[in-house]
Amino acid sequence: MDFRTVDLEYQHQDGKPLLGRLYQPLGPGPFPAVLEVHGGAWTGGDRLNNVAIAEALAADGVVVLSIDFRMPPQARYPEAVADVNLGIRWLKANAAKFGSRSDLVGGLGTSSGGHLLLLSALRPHDPRYTKLPLADTDVDASLRFAIACWPVADPLQRYRTMQENGNDRLVAAHDAFWPSEADMEDGNPTLILTRGETVAKPPVLIMQGTADNNLTLDMADLFAAAYARAGGVIEKEIFPGQPHAFIPNAPEAPASLRALALIKGFVHRHAG
Repeated sequence: MDFRTVDLEYQHQDGKPLLGRLYQPLGPGPFPAVLEVHGGAWTGGDRLNNVAIAEALAADGVVVLSIDFRMPPQARYPEAVADVNLGIRWLKANAAKFGSRSDLVGGLGTSSGGHLLLLSALRPHDPRYTKLPLADTDVDASLRFAIACWPVADPLQRYRTMQENGNDRLVAAHDAFWPSEADMEDGNPTLILTRGETVAKPPVLIMQGTADNNLTLDMADLFAAAYARAGGVIEKEIFPGQPHAFIPNAPEAPASLRALALIKGFVHRHAG
């Protein structure tokens, strides 16, 4: 399916625009829609990180809005989550303009963006995350579905593991984004579930490779088990031999094509 691509301003912070790249299928719709959140250890990357994923979805009849959000040193936790929460609400409020509907909006995030997406999905009404206003609309940030690709589902566990492994780059990124280990415990999708917090539970697809050296190899397993125990519907896909960020790094590889097919199928199945 053909689609158009355009950059839009979805909010304005500290005198600067925050942009989203919209991928809009050409046709009458209504199409499912996805708010896409990039990775980069919370400190790098932008809305162009996952072009391969966004274009594959748009060509399959899915509206995608890939957003930039505030990062250190401009902002830390929880401000980035507030940007994602606003991005979801903005996409829902404008969905009809893009050939979708507010009730067809889900989310997708990769790596640290997967963490932000999961946190937003679980806590769509948290006042720390909803504090950015959106005029002339009463939509909330609840999601129809959530897709987490190699997410940092337990940032505290990742932080301590990277300290033990001597990964100074990722340790420094955690220190830049997180005010404290207590914040890593609070803003922690896996621990939120194991603590028994009352959360939203949209259907989730989570995926991770067995050669991912940016995460502990049980991170997706532990989140999926906690989500299922909490009563959520979750699909887990493990990709043998695949590293971190394997789809954008090698989008034509067989594993990436399989992963993209699973993502497209999940979207259409849960958006109807």
